Amino acid sequence: MVALELTDARNKLEDLSGIKLEPGENPYTALIRTCNDNPAEIQTLYSVHRTKRNAQQAEKFLDPNFKELIIDQYLLRLEDQTVEPGFRDPRNCLVFWARPPDHVVRLAARLQELLKQAAPNVWLMPTHKMHLTALEVAFSKTPDEIASLVSTLRPAIPSIVNYPYSHRSRLVKPMISYDLSAFAVSFLPAAGEDPLSPPPVEPIVTDGITQGDEYTYHHLRRDVFDQVQAGGVEVGSRYQVPSAHITLGRYLNHQDHDTPEKRANWVKAIDEINQWLEKEVWDNPDSEFVGEWIVGQEKGLDARNGTLWYGGGRTIMLGEGF
Repeated sequence: MVALELTDARNKLEDLSGIKLEPGENPYTALIRTCNDNPAEIQTLYSVHRTKRNAQQAEKFLDPNFKELIIDQYLLRLEDQTVEPGFRDPRNCLVFWARPPDHVVRLAARLQELLKQAAPNVWLMPTHKMHLTALEVAFSKTPDEIASLVSTLRPAIPSIVNYPYSHRSRLVKPMISYDLSAFAVSFLPAAGEDPLSPPPVEPIVTDGITQGDEYTYHHLRRDVFDQVQAGGVEVGSRYQVPSAHITLGRYLNHQDHDTPEKRANWVKAIDEINQWLEKEVWDNPDSEFVGEWIVGQEKGLDARNGTLWYGGGRTIMLGEGF
């Protein structure tokens, strides 16, 4: 089998935060330090990252010299077996995912509907496979390499997957983020917004629970990183950018974007969806959709390995939700 090019190779998720790491430093600690451990500053950094990136991508779609989308050659072969009959994805990974609660899945499904209206030929992530990558431990390894890492980390996994039960971080302000290979709904760490989520399942436990916006999603990622390293496994993530996103879909062909008019319509559709989100969903207790996510609600972290790129693989352990 010819080695296929990763979409990441042509579509690098550049860290636009400007954070400088000390040697050997937890990258999440570095961002928190740069932001003076201030939730508002952390939110701003996440916001600047996604806003800058969307602006960059819009320029690419609207460029008169636009060449092509970046089609995921692995997904193309998995979805269309006529391209390479019998193709199997060889890329094995080890991750900790956050699984969205029902109200976030409902919002994500609605966003998929709106995007599908604008581009009928896109591939959509099945809702039951949706996830937010809290930490990617290892990627593009063989099954045996991943099995060895799982064996090393196994004693630490229960405390990691249950960690959000007692350390509750909040995500708000959903927005469509996109590039030449995929599109996602991204969130920002909360910083004092009024609560919108449905209450946890009763009885509501508060003893020993860290909550409030001083403990952000970036703090959660910092702590998971430290726990994995303490468990004896070196974290080999592709990126640790200030982003909290659920992939909604990818492009499998050029049919919806093969003219300047179609590409302009795509950018316009995303802008309109984002305006709707900001106006109707953000900070709106009367909205049909809830745009807030307290990580760990309904399910704890999902320790997972296998061919995970498109929501696949298997669960090693799923943590307790609230």
